[in-house]
Amino acid sequence: MNRLNAEGVAYYARLSADVLIALMEVASRESATYLQSLDPAAPAAFGVSWAGEDASANWFDVARELTERWHHQQQIREATGRPGIMTPRLYGPVLDCFMRGLPHAYRAIDAPPGDTIRFDVVGECGGSWWLHRTAGGWRLVAAEHGRTVARTAIPQEIAWRVFTKGIGREEARAVVTIEGDSVLGAHVLEMIAIVA
Repeated sequence: MNRLNAEGVAYYARLSADVLIALMEVASRESATYLQSLDPAAPAAFGVSWAGEDASANWFDVARELTERWHHQQQIREATGRPGIMTPRLYGPVLDCFMRGLPHAYRAIDAPPGDTIRFDVVGECGGSWWLHRTAGGWRLVAAEHGRTVARTAIPQEIAWRVFTKGIGREEARAVVTIEGDSVLGAHVLEMIAIVA
């Protein structure tokens, strides 16, 4: 993946900004038309690997595509000094998609069945997610369930960077608040929600 990305950057660096913008307009329009034609419940062509899925429904793969487009747009905006796109309408769904990777990210982390970890992304675009340990592994649940043994609060300004390798773990840990079991609470900083 990294090699393909590097080759793409080298190739497209030869093109003018006008040509790149024109290509993006055509590609974005065609991509949107294709994605809208998909049955959301049907199997996707690719599983969302960072969530541990070999097979995913189209809705999840399309949501994954949104996260890719959103975070690259955010990176471009930051690099060019433009305002970000951290709005509840756009960033909220990105965060929700990222958090669906929690069970896979915690798959090797042991805890007694019944334990729950709460994750808050703090800010107007954020929300709360709960990861519950069952006998069969970790499950994302819609509300507090069982014993909450850790609570991690991540500022929305860095949440997307944490999950896209855009900030170092130590730098993130300095601004993240963890209550309760610090090992369980801090493991979220290891989660990667992109193909990398």
